[in-house]
Amino acid sequence: MEDLRTLESFLRTVESGSFSAAAGRLGLTPAAVSKHVAKLERSLGARLFQRTTRSLALTEAGERLYAETAAAARTLTQAMATLTERDSQPAGTLRVSVAPGFGRQYVLPLMPAFLERYPGIRLDWSLENRHVDLVKEGFDAAIGSGVEDDANVVARELMPIRLLTVGAPAYLRRHGTPETLADLSSHDCIRLRSATTGRLREWAFDVEGETVTVPVDGRLVLTDLDAICDAAIAGMGLARLGAHHVLPYLDDGRLIRVLAGYPASGGNIYVYYAHYRLTPPKVRAFINYLTESFTQGGWLTRIDAFN
Repeated sequence: MEDLRTLESFLRTVESGSFSAAAGRLGLTPAAVSKHVAKLERSLGARLFQRTTRSLALTEAGERLYAETAAAARTLTQAMATLTERDSQPAGTLRVSVAPGFGRQYVLPLMPAFLERYPGIRLDWSLENRHVDLVKEGFDAAIGSGVEDDANVVARELMPIRLLTVGAPAYLRRHGTPETLADLSSHDCIRLRSATTGRLREWAFDVEGETVTVPVDGRLVLTDLDAICDAAIAGMGLARLGAHHVLPYLDDGRLIRVLAGYPASGGNIYVYYAHYRLTPPKVRAFINYLTESFTQGGWLTRIDAFN
């Protein structure tokens, strides 16, 4: 067990990039993690990290050790957790990354019943708009779109993304309702800029089975979908958003769908987690509960109606 603890300190330091970050994941102090790594180095007779005051870098020996032990250590850790929890309720801290708007609107409302069912589970969530590295950043699961085809990641679909063009009643009264895609050239279109690439998101539509990109312009560019939705409700322009994002505002009349004859698919929203031979019980419970809740919640039927 002591050898496993020293090896785990090494692995988490590699994945998180520092002793302090690894300590946060392991529930130890940075000094304790550093001592574990130093003990491992002494036992192996090789330096694993090149240390400076600002950073850590793997030595050649460290790279070999990580490559040869990371997968096996994860499998052993999960096997021990599974055996420990086999006859009891799933337990432990569940670290999840999810986009703020989607998390607040669809996922957090499900959690009271989830926590009541699994009282041994604690939630430690990061609400942010980005794709995370599950293993390196220590997340048990994440929820989002655009999941890469990766053999080390398992993705379960939660709902499709149906892109809608919407505007506030006040905006449409002032500027008119677009009837064709060409009409968009005379409208203020609120643009989304990727926070990671800096690129402006194009407006694409399905036209007779083909994807057509329509040039649009506007006086407002934002990097956050929630802010774009708020701006559209405030009458600042037309917005291009997922149906799941705007459903409440279509229902209460604060937004109106336009160009309904030009639908578009934006992919899917998934819950994804790292592939292990033995998935931790807390992760398995969360994934199953979430996918069952989305299937039974009636959202899929409403989203699918926007074709």
